[in-house]
Amino acid sequence: MAKEKLDGVVEAAHYNAGGQVEWVRAYERRGPTFSDLILIQREELIRRIKAGKKYATGSRKEYLSSTFEVKSPLHVIHAGDKDYLAFSKEANSGDALPGLPVI
Repeated sequence: MAKEKLDGVVEAAHYNAGGQVEWVRAYERRGPTFSDLILIQREELIRRIKAGKKYATGSRKEYLSSTFEVKSPLHVIHAGDKDYLAFSKEANSGDALPGLPVI
């Protein structure tokens, strides 16, 4: 079975005082390879995932360029009138990204 192609790999997140992701540090697919580290604001990441882009958490393998150790896919959950980032598609009342490194 072939690996699923990802549009981006999130390496770490920065949270605001309310516990909500403010921005993430990620690698983004650029054709057959990936970019250097970039910062993606929360709203932009949510917009991309809603548009059908596939993002997951993980880290780049040392000395292996565009090879990543992928851990969990990211999903956008709409609960009430807000959107939240989570690893599962279950309803949450906040961003649920346990284990993702914090910046």
